[in-house]
Amino acid sequence: MTTTPRETGSYTTANNGAPVASDNESLTVGADGPVVLHDHYLVEKLAQFNRERVPERVVHAKGGGAFGVFTTTEDVSPYTRAALFQPNTTTEMVARFSTVAGEQGSPDTWRDPRGFALKFYTSEGNYDLVGNNTPVFFIKDGIKFPDFIHSQKRLPGSALRDNDMQWDFWSLRPESSHQVTWLMGDRGIPKTWRHMDGFGSHTYQWINAAGERFWVKYHFQTNQGNEYLTPEEAERLAGVDADAHRRDLFDAIERGEFPSWTLYVQVMPYEDAKTYRFNPFDLTKVWPHGDYPLIKVGTMTLNRNPQNFHAQIEQLALEPSNFVPGIATSPDKMLLARIFSYADAHRYRIGANYQDLPVNYPKNAQVNSYSKEGPMRYTFNDPQVPVYAPNSFGGPHAAPERAAESNGWDADGELVRAAATLHPEDDDVTQPRNLYRHVLDAQAQERLVHNIAGHIAGVRSADIRERAFQYWENIDPELGSRVRHAYAEAQAEQDQPVATV
Repeated sequence: MTTTPRETGSYTTANNGAPVASDNESLTVGADGPVVLHDHYLVEKLAQFNRERVPERVVHAKGGGAFGVFTTTEDVSPYTRAALFQPNTTTEMVARFSTVAGEQGSPDTWRDPRGFALKFYTSEGNYDLVGNNTPVFFIKDGIKFPDFIHSQKRLPGSALRDNDMQWDFWSLRPESSHQVTWLMGDRGIPKTWRHMDGFGSHTYQWINAAGERFWVKYHFQTNQGNEYLTPEEAERLAGVDADAHRRDLFDAIERGEFPSWTLYVQVMPYEDAKTYRFNPFDLTKVWPHGDYPLIKVGTMTLNRNPQNFHAQIEQLALEPSNFVPGIATSPDKMLLARIFSYADAHRYRIGANYQDLPVNYPKNAQVNSYSKEGPMRYTFNDPQVPVYAPNSFGGPHAAPERAAESNGWDADGELVRAAATLHPEDDDVTQPRNLYRHVLDAQAQERLVHNIAGHIAGVRSADIRERAFQYWENIDPELGSRVRHAYAEAQAEQDQPVATV
């Protein structure tokens, strides 16, 4: 939805469209008398001002985004019937990038994962893919998400961020080690949003026209190349331009330098998951490309900036529960928790009818819903359409052939509270160890050690600091030893007396 351009020099109105007598002086009893309550425009103006912010997101509060298109250039129809992934299909979309832990005013260049969230306005309804710039995450079960986020936020007393909290949580949850290794490496501070990859992170399910099921992971590879900031560059930018990443994306699109990403997927046959060497639905794990190579799908290009940041980016509501026919969920415990949590957060933050907002509305598909009323409701059915189901008056009805709902997955067992350990390599250290030993070159390893030691230097508790050292020793003894040594060297340099003449 766009507004009609206002004429230059047009008259001011109240929100009901009526002209106002003054935009500069309140209505008073005499020039120096009391302001009267019935100055409707004054009251409206102040009341609107008091309410012009919605609550910031609990996580991913600081971010920015842009609109664009996704074009499917390859044929992946053997794996999914989803309309947007059929050959030569172009779909309108919007992307939002963000940091995770920072608040609205926090610097874009803090060391943090980056959100990589996409909404596709498909002909079958909106499809949202809400991921990060890393293929893994700190935890594998949604019940730990509030605790994890609390540990990354601020102390309740001083309201300061605290390294002790972070390392206390990480060292007590060794499943975090893969993501923390990514975070402390180069990718922890991308140069810009344009120069980072994006991942769906979770395992999802694709279903083809014949009803065959596959497991899938999404990889968006930047066509601008991966580039990163050093900690020193990031710290300087945090003070000079806290909005560096937001500004870079906006300015690049204004210049006509439209950033793009190529989408690849990894596809796992449905039956493979039952006997694979580790749990393929564990969000702290990646699938080796040697087992499941990348398959090209298409290209995403961002080519249009928002006209109004609040309406189109701040009120953009992205949720992993927005699926379309041919795409479904998996047994990933984090994904299953997010399917509830994100939509619920939008209802709290924006309102029950958040999907009525233009940026969230499925503009390329029909909406035949029995949802009705509530705050900010402005789309509605003809009064002859029934508001309940089933009915005898031709109201909308379920269409299982259109939905093509998957049978989900095979599951049978007692109700338990336990991590899945049915696969021989369900451990927390193998993949981060391989990342350190076999993926990072010598220079990247050295930067990783430097970054870890610098972060641990901010830990005040000796017990937590020792656990942090052991955390890295458990991943790789050599890495742990190098971190201890780098920390000790840095502390010794700080303790050196200042030379005097």
